[in-house]
Amino acid sequence: METGGNSLPSGPDGVKRKVCYFYDPEVGNYYYGQGHPMKPHRIRMTHALLAHYGLLQHMQVFKPLPARDKVLCRFHADDYVAFLKSITPETQQDQLRQLKRFNVGEDCPVFDGLYSFCQTYAGGSVGGAVKLNHKVCDIAVNWSGGLHHAKKCEASGFCYVNDIVLAILELLKHYERVLYVDIDIHHGDGVEEAFYTTDRVMTVSFHKFGDYFPGTGDIRDIGYGKGKYYSLNVPLDDGIDDESYHFLFKPIMGKVMEVFKPGAVVLQCGADSLSGDRLGCFNLSIKGHAECVRYMRSFNVPVLLLGGGGYTIRNVARCWCYETGVALGMEVDDKMPQHEYYEYFGPDYTLHVAPSNMENKNTHQMLEEIQGKLLEYLSRLQHAPSVQFQERPPDTELPEAEEDQEDRDERWDPDSDMEVDEERKPIPSRVKRETVESEIKDPEVNPESARGLEKAAPEATSAKALDIGSLKIEEPGVKLEETSKQNDQMFP
Repeated sequence: METGGNSLPSGPDGVKRKVCYFYDPEVGNYYYGQGHPMKPHRIRMTHALLAHYGLLQHMQVFKPLPARDKVLCRFHADDYVAFLKSITPETQQDQLRQLKRFNVGEDCPVFDGLYSFCQTYAGGSVGGAVKLNHKVCDIAVNWSGGLHHAKKCEASGFCYVNDIVLAILELLKHYERVLYVDIDIHHGDGVEEAFYTTDRVMTVSFHKFGDYFPGTGDIRDIGYGKGKYYSLNVPLDDGIDDESYHFLFKPIMGKVMEVFKPGAVVLQCGADSLSGDRLGCFNLSIKGHAECVRYMRSFNVPVLLLGGGGYTIRNVARCWCYETGVALGMEVDDKMPQHEYYEYFGPDYTLHVAPSNMENKNTHQMLEEIQGKLLEYLSRLQHAPSVQFQERPPDTELPEAEEDQEDRDERWDPDSDMEVDEERKPIPSRVKRETVESEIKDPEVNPESARGLEKAAPEATSAKALDIGSLKIEEPGVKLEETSKQNDQMFP
């Protein structure tokens, strides 16, 4: 097998894939607190399975470069990022007003290393987008990403920084159109909101709807202005199984690919839609969940695979391991190999678990009505929108990766706008073939303009819908007044 992650032929597409995989061995150490359902440890469990199933040797493995302040401020407000950077468990009692303002404290607690955690998972997603832009790989994977609820100025639903929006903004530097697909049980509200008024990003979310967090994602929410019909919501009820899910997913996504013709796809693979999830109420099998990955892979379009929800952590690890195999085009054995977390998977010690016998409240009539309505919306899109780039935002440079770098602090550029935490001790990696994602050299961005995704008109279906057209990416040496003309050309 060639170096660089070329995969085996698989399925109807039968085309080899290069896969880049992003993982930081420290990510499993972050801890939301006692009793909190979000457990970053699940990422370490997933990685252990990938290692012991022998999948890592078929991919390029990168340690993500932590996302710098100005990268996070491409979407998030400066004061919100500054707050995340400064808040600690010791100081939070002195900042109660700020905690309330930014919705931090309950579902989104303050914990040790919070900002480093945000930098790590966002760095993996942006890094994956950079690899796709530079055609280093066909599929990029960051299971620590996919935190789809975070908003411009606030945390939400266990999510602090919206790595998905940041990755899509990176992809838009190279691709005219980007498709976002969300199979988490919760509505992908933060991503939909960010791109609600543009036709350059289509968002499609399959989720539980009705007295369920975050409460958004009605089938009637379809976008606003130029973004009308470019936001699709697929509202589902309890107990949906593989057959019912695919009855909607495949025809809808097939039509989306035909009409929208994206240059790249971002697929959020939240595993809380699996049967038996601690917080979920769907009844998907791991193979059923992974079939969505297999289907999107079959279109031969660059894909960024991200994680998301998932709170029965042994099943999360099972799912994302299997889906990594799907990305590679490799089938993995059901019998689980011995590894450091083997005891989590008893008593059967298998990769797959049977769905339950819970009632499927999604009747065939309901499914037909949803499918018909969404296909009707798609029929109103005459053709894929085109964008003429007279002057594109500068590409993020892609330096060479450094092999087996032991001194992790060397990742930091001396000109970085963030301070290195001298006391942060990295965990030695157990994986031999790990490489480190080198410093991403980013063009200077005017901080006031970089965060300017302004609210759309009040008539928008989503009260907090944001207009991508107001995003100003300033090139070095270009005056701000001139960038407004460039934006009209980049986001017409």
